Amino acid sequence: MPELDIVIRGAEVVDGTGADRFRADVGVKDGRIVAVTADERLGGARVIDAGGLVCAPGFIDMHAHSELAVLHDHDHLAKLGQGCTLEVLGQDGLSYAPIDDDTAPLMWEAIAAWNGRPEGVELTWRSVGEYLDRVDKGTPTNVAYLVPHGTVRMLAMGWDDRPPTEAELALMKTLVATGLEEGAVGLSAGLSYPPGMYADTAELVELCAVVARYGGYFGPHQRSYGAGALEGYAEMIAIARASGCDLHLAHATMNYEVNAHRAGELLKLVDAALDEGIDIGLDTYPYLASMTMLAALLPSWSVEGGYEALATRLSDGVVRQRIIHELDVTGTDGANGVPVDWERIEIAGVVKPELRHLVGDTVAGAARAASATPSEYYLDLLVSDDFGTACLLHVGNEENVREIMLHRTHTGSSDGVLHGEKIHPRAWGSFARYLGHYCRDLGLFSLEDIVAHLTSRPARRLGLADRGVVAPGMAADLVVFEPGSVADRATFAEPRRQAAGIPFVVVNGRLAVDDERRTDALAGRSVRRQPHR
Repeated sequence: MPELDIVIRGAEVVDGTGADRFRADVGVKDGRIVAVTADERLGGARVIDAGGLVCAPGFIDMHAHSELAVLHDHDHLAKLGQGCTLEVLGQDGLSYAPIDDDTAPLMWEAIAAWNGRPEGVELTWRSVGEYLDRVDKGTPTNVAYLVPHGTVRMLAMGWDDRPPTEAELALMKTLVATGLEEGAVGLSAGLSYPPGMYADTAELVELCAVVARYGGYFGPHQRSYGAGALEGYAEMIAIARASGCDLHLAHATMNYEVNAHRAGELLKLVDAALDEGIDIGLDTYPYLASMTMLAALLPSWSVEGGYEALATRLSDGVVRQRIIHELDVTGTDGANGVPVDWERIEIAGVVKPELRHLVGDTVAGAARAASATPSEYYLDLLVSDDFGTACLLHVGNEENVREIMLHRTHTGSSDGVLHGEKIHPRAWGSFARYLGHYCRDLGLFSLEDIVAHLTSRPARRLGLADRGVVAPGMAADLVVFEPGSVADRATFAEPRRQAAGIPFVVVNGRLAVDDERRTDALAGRSVRRQPHR
């Protein structure tokens, strides 16, 4: 055998299939795994002594928000540092392709709370294919992309709260089809974010039927994770049934006190759909808090027409009081149908430097300091920060988190927002937390089982035959970690701390992390699903 590029020698190979681990050398050449053997001693240009370490497929983040980060953050240790080699972007129905000259600046502002406004990044692309072409120039991780429904809707009909006309629906179907033809793996939706939240079930069925024709999947952020959670999940399953489209429930959870101890009800819905023949799966992140844009708590009707229209509405005292009543008393659709507990809403990031002192405080705490009511303070903060504020919501339930992650279709995700002063630690810690806290420390999984959750299972969902398993012929996306010390070190106080116990990460055959230090490799590329009719 000719000299290899990389040899991982003497590792305990956990190959991603769920099979028992075994000791072997893993050889890499020209971006591919060419040998996995215990029978011969491989030689290579770089030999990694992996005695006492585990070699596994690179982890696949099924729900990420790194569209801009992969273009401007060379190190990207949030993901590479915890062994992620592939991220699925275009999530929650809002992203940066497809766009046109009119919607590009609107998207730049609409999701600034998630992605910021990084210097040196311009939205020079317009189509899904052009964005993926930009990725192909070299990124830290591989990228798969979902066509974002809200972005498509904005392109076709703006921020209007109404059903589409026949012509508008036809345009949306064309935009979705084009994105899939250009390599997207499916369609995402953000049904508690404008303008996607204005879509009815019939519209989503029509678009998902297009996705089904191309062999993609529907990955919705559904309408509620609070008071209407089960109804929301049932609607997503009904859409899959009516359209024939595969379904993947994004960041599947049951939050708030109203859903305590109710994970089993969600899983019964999922199991019944599986028994019916619907191809359905889900992903989760292993934390209790969630994170989003602070403006997401607003009622959907108040945001029709965009943030400029909202700012005008907030100057009307009667309208303002109606919004406050919904926030505090009845619960808005944006806040999952639950009256907002402002003590649980933490300010995580701001756009304006003069507001940076608020980061880490709750809305209730900041309001007290300003001698204001929380809801009034909240509305004023949105306006003063150009609606770009990010927040943490401390609303989760540990029993539900554990029960859902044990489901037979579960895959891992971070839902990692990377912008902001005080981001959620899940962005830097999710995969290490699965391996350390939930697998090793709590014993909820065998190591072989949890690695399958993070590798081969998501690869199958993405339709990738050459990733997610350590075997000859597979793409050389690999992670080498120490099973006794791997751990998430990111905390809510220090959320940007690199995971421990993950010394080596290989992306497409090149070392991206070498002895826990980032190399200069930008070996990531777009991973495009081949469409079929």
